[in-house]
Amino acid sequence: MPFTIIRNDITKLRVDAIVNAANTDLAMGGGVCGAIFKAAGATQLQVACDKLAPIRTGEAVVTSGFGLTAKFVIHAAGPVYRHWNAAQNEELLRAAYTNSLKRAVENKCESVAFPLISSGIYGYPKDEALRVATSAIRDFISEHTPLGTGDIDVSLVVFDKAAFAISEELLGKVASYIDEHYAEEHHVSRRELLDVERDALSDAEMVSYTQAMPQMREVTGAPPQNIQNTVDNLDEPFSSTLLRLIDKSGKKDSEIYNRANIDRRLFSKIRSNAHYTPSKQTVIAFAIALELSLDQTEDLLKRAGFALSHSRKFDVIVEYFIASGNYGVYEINEVLFSYDQALLGG
Repeated sequence: MPFTIIRNDITKLRVDAIVNAANTDLAMGGGVCGAIFKAAGATQLQVACDKLAPIRTGEAVVTSGFGLTAKFVIHAAGPVYRHWNAAQNEELLRAAYTNSLKRAVENKCESVAFPLISSGIYGYPKDEALRVATSAIRDFISEHTPLGTGDIDVSLVVFDKAAFAISEELLGKVASYIDEHYAEEHHVSRRELLDVERDALSDAEMVSYTQAMPQMREVTGAPPQNIQNTVDNLDEPFSSTLLRLIDKSGKKDSEIYNRANIDRRLFSKIRSNAHYTPSKQTVIAFAIALELSLDQTEDLLKRAGFALSHSRKFDVIVEYFIASGNYGVYEINEVLFSYDQALLGG
């Protein structure tokens, strides 16, 4: 059950179900609710909702998606925020997410997308709404994945970066690490000079050019003397290395791919195909789940044809977390999201 935070129009997502931040009367409202009704076909969706209304705060019910790409709309009633009753607010908001996921499982959905429930006109502070949403979704994933209820890709559609109340201390440390390590890399390639070009260069220019050539040869490397011998003695591939590391960790496969925020079906492809070629984000997600050191992470990346580079902000952020011994994939993703970078897993 991968969990991903994205920016998008929830009505246009290609998922099995989208969640509507509904009112208890299941009547068409404004904001996300109004957009979903309009995209689905307001009249027919309202007729379907009227048959199920009213519901209580925290409950969730299902209708057809009608004109939407999604097959289902799950209508979840979140609480109106009351600052003097924080505990009940959170309990009801968690219930809205949990009950929505239960409806998705009951309807055999493989993917579901949520808005940030109650964070609009219901007044729930966005940072608190995000914290409750991610906590409820993570808890459901950890509790239900081992029970054979099926895998669901869960997306949380968030438009406002202000929802991410990542600690100022953490963001400050990440920013400082980026300032110290992030740099544009430029590689200059040089070719051997023609005789006429050598004649045209001054002695000083010739010395400067030839001094650069050994560095070039070191970077490019000399061609192997026996290509077939090199091909026959390749390093252990990514898939084999990953499975060996999982066995060495003493953890179950499911524990690792869940901690990596990776879908079980994707992990099955990796396990069954010794030559599987993963994305860079997938490799790093597994490195995070296995709590590998920087050197071990670099080695795992190399076996998939990748490397960490200080010319990529994504790489520097990931490097910071690994170097700091912080292996929380969701916290890493929240920081990556705040920097508009690709997320791990999913």
